[in-house]
Amino acid sequence: MRNLLIAGLLVAGFTLYSCHGSNSSDKYNENEVTSNAETPPPTTIEGKVLTRENSGNTASAATSTGIDVNAKSDSKGVGKFTDANIKVGPGIDAAMAAKGKAVFQTSCTACHTATAQKLIGPGLKGITDIRTPQWIMNMITDPVKMTHNDPVAEALLQQENGVQMTNQNVGDEGAREILEFFRQNDGAK
Repeated sequence: MRNLLIAGLLVAGFTLYSCHGSNSSDKYNENEVTSNAETPPPTTIEGKVLTRENSGNTASAATSTGIDVNAKSDSKGVGKFTDANIKVGPGIDAAMAAKGKAVFQTSCTACHTATAQKLIGPGLKGITDIRTPQWIMNMITDPVKMTHNDPVAEALLQQENGVQMTNQNVGDEGAREILEFFRQNDGAK
């Protein structure tokens, strides 16, 4: 019984560290100022120069990579999900969305909200308006691969001061259910 308690505490500590921990040396210096001449203008993943008109936000979230993480991107991300293996219909599958909401509440709410409010990670309201279904599912199922190989995910990691999203092992079906919940949450028809 004692060993089980110790193991449980270690798992809980590791989980909290994974979701909340970051090395203070990874944090940016709030007093550091760079000139616009040294920093290229922020761009979308497609290479278009970002303006207030095409960002969808009045405040730019461009990182030093020059990518605005709030700008719409057509990237599919990096991973096993492609156009061919994701079927997203025009309507919402309410049963799937309900399952996705339960998975989201169990696996994701330690770091994310379904609103625009930032917690540990970004709030996810509107995510389906700016990311493809493939990108979302690739990020859910293999966030480390995404943050190391996808420019938008890398920029998100940088924006979050190096706090890596952890793989919650929800599986392919769970990821698809979460996607359907996000679609419903964002008002998809």
